[in-house]
Amino acid sequence: MYEDFNEMLYLMEHAYKALEQGMASKPDLVNLSFGEAFRFKEKNIYEAMIQKLARAQSLVRAAQVLLNNSFLQEQSILHRAIDETNEDIMFLVYAVTNDTITDLHQKFLDAFWEEEIDASGNIIDSDQKRPMVPRKKIRAYLARIEGVGFDQSRGVEVTRTLSKAYSGFVHGASPHIMDLYGGNPAHFHVTGMQGTTRMKEHTDDLWNYMYRTYISHIAVARAFGAEEVVEPLLEHKVRFEKNAGKEY
Repeated sequence: MYEDFNEMLYLMEHAYKALEQGMASKPDLVNLSFGEAFRFKEKNIYEAMIQKLARAQSLVRAAQVLLNNSFLQEQSILHRAIDETNEDIMFLVYAVTNDTITDLHQKFLDAFWEEEIDASGNIIDSDQKRPMVPRKKIRAYLARIEGVGFDQSRGVEVTRTLSKAYSGFVHGASPHIMDLYGGNPAHFHVTGMQGTTRMKEHTDDLWNYMYRTYISHIAVARAFGAEEVVEPLLEHKVRFEKNAGKEY
């Protein structure tokens, strides 16, 4: 499984570089109220996709580093972020491949592009109030687009339940912290959980997150019309599924 992780990451890296290099617009170094920073000027949906995809790939790489060092609780915190980032990616992709840019997409993009510090440069008294699109609306949209022939409300409920399960790792709920406890003599594993039964569970779990992020690269490549990027990713996709005992 670790070999497939590394190969998926290799393929995702090369796919991402091809998509990034093929973009018509590049970030420019601009002057903002707090100093110089790189920003996209057009602020279109494709520029949003390429940024979200960068975040998704960086997150799964970080999750693998944590798994390799047996910091499983911290890995699970990143899984929550990977979930939401991949949801965001598919939400944006479907506007291009299956639908159109709706009012909901535009609200999402307006919030996405808003600067953290307003034009005054005053961090404390900044007027920045990012109007985030509720996660449940993004999930309802995904369920509607993906849910032909399925119970859409159940699909939304499943993703909500998974998110709540991982929120316990994010917010440090007692049942989740107690996963750190065990051994002989029993103690809290604050230096990593190598040698515990949790290692296999979290390795299997990372496969799902790695795979979903791999699919996001395929989806973004299709939205970009980059079939030369899609084809090699699809070529390896079935093999990864077979090696993991999955069939989709």
